[in-house]
Amino acid sequence: MHQIYDTQVAKRFTIYNSLFLDLPFDDIYVTGTLLPFLGRACETGYASGKTPRQIIDGFFEEMMPGQSEKEKYDFLFQMIQYVERQVVLFDSIEDAAYEKINDISGKGSVKALINRVENDRKKEALIEKLKNFSVRLTLTAHPTQFYPGNVLGIITDLESAIRNNDLESINLLLQQLGKTGFINREKPTPFDEAVSLIWYLENVFYHAIPDIIIRLLKGLDQPLHSWENPGILKVGFWPGGDRDGNPFVTHDITLQVADRLKKWLMRCYYRDLRKLRKRLTFKNVEELITKAERGIYFTLFENKEVYSSKEDLLAILLEAREALITHHDGLFLDLLDQFILKVKIFGFHFAHMDLRQDSREHDGFWEEVFTIQGKEFTGSEEELISKVMKTKGLPALDHFEESFHREMLQSMASVKSIQKSNGEEGLHRYIISNCQSVLHILEVYQMAKLTFGVEHGKLPLDIVPLFETIDDLASAPEIMTKLYQMPEYKLHLQNRGWKQNIMLGFSDGTKDGGYLKANWSILEAKEELTRVSREHGIQVVFFDGRGGPVARGGGNLHNFYASLGEKVENSEIQVTIQGQTISSNYGKIVSCTYNFEQLLSAGLENHLYPDAEKNLNESQRELIQALADAGYQAYKQLKSHPKFVPYLEHVAPLKFFGMTNIGSRPLKRGGASGLKFEDLRAIPFVGSWAQMKQNIPGFYGVGTALAALEKEGKMEELKKLYQESLFFRTLLSNSMQSLNKCFYPASAYLKENPEYGEFWGILYQEFLQSVEKLKEISGMQELLEDNPVSKASIEIRERIVLPLITIQQYAIQCGLENGSSTAILDKLILRTMFGIINAMRNAA
Repeated sequence: MHQIYDTQVAKRFTIYNSLFLDLPFDDIYVTGTLLPFLGRACETGYASGKTPRQIIDGFFEEMMPGQSEKEKYDFLFQMIQYVERQVVLFDSIEDAAYEKINDISGKGSVKALINRVENDRKKEALIEKLKNFSVRLTLTAHPTQFYPGNVLGIITDLESAIRNNDLESINLLLQQLGKTGFINREKPTPFDEAVSLIWYLENVFYHAIPDIIIRLLKGLDQPLHSWENPGILKVGFWPGGDRDGNPFVTHDITLQVADRLKKWLMRCYYRDLRKLRKRLTFKNVEELITKAERGIYFTLFENKEVYSSKEDLLAILLEAREALITHHDGLFLDLLDQFILKVKIFGFHFAHMDLRQDSREHDGFWEEVFTIQGKEFTGSEEELISKVMKTKGLPALDHFEESFHREMLQSMASVKSIQKSNGEEGLHRYIISNCQSVLHILEVYQMAKLTFGVEHGKLPLDIVPLFETIDDLASAPEIMTKLYQMPEYKLHLQNRGWKQNIMLGFSDGTKDGGYLKANWSILEAKEELTRVSREHGIQVVFFDGRGGPVARGGGNLHNFYASLGEKVENSEIQVTIQGQTISSNYGKIVSCTYNFEQLLSAGLENHLYPDAEKNLNESQRELIQALADAGYQAYKQLKSHPKFVPYLEHVAPLKFFGMTNIGSRPLKRGGASGLKFEDLRAIPFVGSWAQMKQNIPGFYGVGTALAALEKEGKMEELKKLYQESLFFRTLLSNSMQSLNKCFYPASAYLKENPEYGEFWGILYQEFLQSVEKLKEISGMQELLEDNPVSKASIEIRERIVLPLITIQQYAIQCGLENGSSTAILDKLILRTMFGIINAMRNAA
């Protein structure tokens, strides 16, 4: 596979990269000719211990002597633009070779799964499991994708041209790329973010999801039109509903996004029905398909709601099906059945929106409710719960002084409107960030119940607590036990099919407790939450906020889900994906199909082939617990270092994340001035370390923890654990990915800095120790030795952006050494951020 990668990707990049030199633009030849020299100067410079400032100054002295300051800066900006486009070219080449460098029909595919169950006589067991199993990928608006929409369109066309070896089109598209801006002039609105992600729904998921389900059902000899669980694969959607810390998401935006989702789905249906009508030209059938098409047309173009629900459309299609069988021997029945299945999968919603808000905002809402009613909202948690649950009605909107609380009520009311238009599947969950108590869950439950005006047990909304910090994860089982024991909430769960959704936040967990502690705490929480839920006769569904980057809990997703033992409920897989993870893993039909199938197979095989070895025994658990505790202490010590926050604020490019115009959300929660660690969002936190090529959230504490257990004479036990436990192996492998994307020589000049030198040294020592210990545990000579394709991809990407890394660190170094930054240095830092993070794909 590594040889195929070299031929299909590495060598192709070398060939197509040369086309840049022929682009008919000013200065492109000079820039392209000199870029390899700058790249080489960076490599040799860092190898000989030079600083970024010495490398850049030395390059100008040798290659471009006599240049003015302005000319030098202009040239550096040209370099940045050139490298950005090289990254796009490399992405497109990798995408074009996707089927060749991934085993599309191999392990983890639908084809392999069906072959396996047939050989093992587990076909019926698989069919039974599929009746209530699902995988739900939730697309988030978290900003780690720096490409604007027009560039994404070029990338799609470029990938197609490369796939077809169409040199003329490649050349034209590279010219277009050369003239197309890579930066949004303004921050996108939440609606803009939704529109950009709906592109993936229309062009990728609408095609990939039915294709997978059709192949799966046909392989198992199941009829498409009557299959009872069309939601085997689902897409969740956060843009327009995720209010947590984003004041720009309003109820109007939520309604607009829901309307856009429905309209764009109707466009897809309309196109499919026009194709169907070309084939189903028979008496008793044609008029029904025409009727269905006209109904969609009126909805789309004349704003007339002909169908009140998907059932109305399905009734016509099923009538046409009967006529096709009765009068025409089922000619083209397969085409009609496939469309019927699509309507069952996507309904009138396309994707499942979620609302999300921070628990502290709900506390404030109820305080004002009681103030309006002339009462106090004080007392113990039990007393507050009693007060909330006894509330018979909420004040009218105009009684609220706080506009945010009025908006909160209007947002809840928008759920009713969306469910009426798009069906209950359109928006049926409310997620509570920073959930820390039973009260936090019941505040939302009661607000929803009173807004909807429904009786006990009739609320058409799932209330989803999100447990994030280490302490909250530890408290989660006790919180849910108390909740399950409440008669009214139990009645609510009965109405929701005895299911409770619980979200677990990997990114904020990692930010709070470090890599090892967060991952282990989440596994322990899942096991305990599974136990208490089963004891109360409730099926818990875990929704993992993993994002994609390793430092946010991501990494190899299917290995992660395949590694969970029987102690963790796996009736469904639900996970968030964001930014580059959407575009790289699900941005094309082939990659979306491959990754969806891998996730689906991981969940199903966990059920069909329970592996006792996945259940960690007591001695294994003690080892991991000891590692997690040691890693946690090391990370806590780092967080409490007096230079931790100042380093992020004044050395790392944290503040620039707010200027990138890639996302609508503010840099941090709350409006307080000054930087507080607890208010800092995980995205800029993780992103800043990634920009510095230090990746602290993805590994810090791993080396210290492994070294501590080695001192206790447990190295052989750890090596054995690595070989025997897929969970532990996946955990460490994902950390290796973060370490492989580190490049400490770029910031090594900081060791001489009087203010930050000691702090940088702490980071670097942990990096060295982590690399050394992970190689020792895994028995590898180099990190990611067991994944040569991923290793090769990272190496090429890092080599492409090394000049950008150097330019960014040059600007940071100049600012620190000069005592303050300048507008031009700040602009250099900001402009380099785009290419650096785009090149990392999952920003680990």
